[in-house]
Amino acid sequence: MPCVGDWLNSPLSIVQGIFAQSVPNSDWEKKVTEYFKEKLKENNATNWVPSLNDVPVHYLKPNSLVKFRCMVQDMFDPEFYMRVYETVDPNTNARVLHFGKYRDVAECGPQQEIDLNSSQTVTSERQTFYCVPVPGESAWVKEISFLTEPAYVSTSQARVSPSTSYTPSRHKRSYEEDEDMDLHPSKQKEQHLGKSCCSGSDIHGCVEPKRLETEASAGHHVVSPNCSPPLDLNFPLPGEKGPACLVKVYENWESFKVNDVLEVFGVLSVDPVLSIVNSEERDSSTLDPMECMDTAEEQRVHSPPASLVPRIHVILAQKLQHINPLLPACLNEEESKTCEFVSNFMSELSPVRAELLGFLTHALLGDSLAAEYLILHLISTVYARRDVLPLGKFTVNLSGCPRNSAFTEHLYRLIQQLVPASYHLRMSIESMNHSRFVPHKDYTANRLVSGLLQLASNTSLVIDETQLEQGQLDTAGVHNVTALGNLITWQKVDYDFNYHRMEFPCNINVLITSEGRSLLPSDCQVHLQPQIIPPNMEEYMSSLLTAVLPSMLNKFRIYLSLLRLLDYSISDEVTKAVEEDFVEMRKNNPESVTADDLHKMLLVARFLSLSAGQTTLSRERWLRAKQLEALRKARLQQQQSVNGNEL
Repeated sequence: MPCVGDWLNSPLSIVQGIFAQSVPNSDWEKKVTEYFKEKLKENNATNWVPSLNDVPVHYLKPNSLVKFRCMVQDMFDPEFYMRVYETVDPNTNARVLHFGKYRDVAECGPQQEIDLNSSQTVTSERQTFYCVPVPGESAWVKEISFLTEPAYVSTSQARVSPSTSYTPSRHKRSYEEDEDMDLHPSKQKEQHLGKSCCSGSDIHGCVEPKRLETEASAGHHVVSPNCSPPLDLNFPLPGEKGPACLVKVYENWESFKVNDVLEVFGVLSVDPVLSIVNSEERDSSTLDPMECMDTAEEQRVHSPPASLVPRIHVILAQKLQHINPLLPACLNEEESKTCEFVSNFMSELSPVRAELLGFLTHALLGDSLAAEYLILHLISTVYARRDVLPLGKFTVNLSGCPRNSAFTEHLYRLIQQLVPASYHLRMSIESMNHSRFVPHKDYTANRLVSGLLQLASNTSLVIDETQLEQGQLDTAGVHNVTALGNLITWQKVDYDFNYHRMEFPCNINVLITSEGRSLLPSDCQVHLQPQIIPPNMEEYMSSLLTAVLPSMLNKFRIYLSLLRLLDYSISDEVTKAVEEDFVEMRKNNPESVTADDLHKMLLVARFLSLSAGQTTLSRERWLRAKQLEALRKARLQQQQSVNGNEL
């Protein structure tokens, strides 16, 4: 039986064994999937698999099993590959069947050629996704994923650190050396002369060992690598780090779409021969111009150097409900560990909520009402869509924030410590006019160019209006402000495909900080009433984090992620009581209570119930929601009378 090292270090040898045993049956692919699925279930074996999120590519063994937590930034056209192919020895006429799945290049033994006309050849399709690390992923997510076991995993089970799983098999080359290799592919050829393989482009004989790229190239063109601009990894947010990967999916790729967050397990391919093949394709000048369907830019983007953009050939992949490493990956499963974890945490929910409320009250300068609404905002999520209306969105405008101070910056840093993914958007005339918010299609490179609003579901977006000054928005600025408004109101972003726009639904938690009422729409405006004015804001905010125990901070993180995923319902009895209550409120003051007010109170009641761990609305929570809304409105009216104008 294969040991752990076999399926981790040499997954292709496992596939080869299953393939050899199953030929000529066609169920070998299903057996491969089942084999790795069972292996990853054993003793939390997923924690043994090195992650590209944690370990630099140059420390990982080529063709080993890796995992990657990522967001689908773009999807390319499906590509053809040889799933099964046959090689022949010209001397002995001996024939051998090989599998091409999970590989970028088709390999064969010495003195062998690929028989492209063999009746045994099977051609299939695979889908390539361009994937990037989750935009705005918090540092604590990366640290906990790498350093510690999740809270729901027994601490008695040892973790194998991915960084020590392998010793580097090669020295890391500098970027300049990579460029040198790209400019002089003959140098790389010389390094690979000892490898035995055959080229389909020279099927008459193997003059020198070569490899055949299993991917069917759609076309060739002429372009000098010297003229290529630096490769743009197309991260949605500025300053992002981590690998971008070409993720090649073989089954059920229709279930994945742009902006989905995935965890994939697959074979790592960083073969330098990919750069050679791509370079030869670009340098070739003997091709029929009619076959040159791809532009030079398209092939450069779709076939980047494997050292910069590694390939992962997916064996198993799943959509992630969330990226919080402190929670089980899937809370829908009826596993005993998952149920036990949820029930144990729910039993101590009340003190955790009280501690979090106190923590956020201090962060909001002693304003407990604003802290209540911030909790409701942080656990809000779009749970359904009725026609075009997203249900469950709860954008909060926190007005009354100190102008030109570091308050929003430090508040964002605290939120960043609580949520798995976030981004701080500093709203200014310059940023509105010069930033790219909406992704657009580049038809020359045949790719989707990312924008700031291409974010994963449940990302917290904090928009700071306190830095906004008078100025003129240009056309781009107007489009960006419009895009923000559509995101808040409809929870969608209209991607620009030049000739048309395509709606991409999203689920982004938006918090707006402003001095007066925000220029952007919101679901709820809460005017901040500071009870304390710290002389040193940075020192004050930093001390808040220092005072919280790491164990309690982790409970805050679990609390906010878990409650987003709970189901919620309202019984017929409570629904009737709410309707009667609304009728009474309309009788007393018909002008001040509208249908929108009822919707807002029901939304507050929903998240108030969930924040207490209750999945149904009770009379008590309904009354509390009405009380909170009355306090919030009274504060706004008071501030309006003080200022003499509308907030």
